[in-house]
Amino acid sequence: MTNNDIIRSLRYTFDFNDDKMIALFALGGKQVTRAEVSDWLKREEDPEYKGIYDKDLAYFLNGLIMDRRGKKEGVEPVAEKTLSNNLVLRKLKIALDMKDEDILEVLASMNVNISKHELSAFFRKPTQKQFRLLKDQILRYFLRGLQKKYRED
Repeated sequence: MTNNDIIRSLRYTFDFNDDKMIALFALGGKQVTRAEVSDWLKREEDPEYKGIYDKDLAYFLNGLIMDRRGKKEGVEPVAEKTLSNNLVLRKLKIALDMKDEDILEVLASMNVNISKHELSAFFRKPTQKQFRLLKDQILRYFLRGLQKKYRED
């Protein structure tokens, strides 16, 4: 799953317009233009398509967290240089103020049933023995489940 797929999915799920997208990037600490956002949202077949880097997606997700949860006192969050599916899921969990049960419910709405133990393995540090890499398919189902939950139509 590409970073562009993730940002397109989130834009659709929460019905963000270009101004809102630009504002979320700014909240996360990166100034972007409408043209950049537009190129990131295009499909791969489009000649003007541009891939969004991990760091830029991290700025967007940090901005989403600040928009939904408010700015945290103290140090500004730093955008990670590399993002994994596990980190994307963690940031979405924080932004949407979800508990493990909420994530399991969203996945269950897409007929994906995993245990609470499997879910907790996605949030562990990569150095821990119980850590498990989140596969693209589960993240894709999670994003589709969010669409089902947050879109009225």
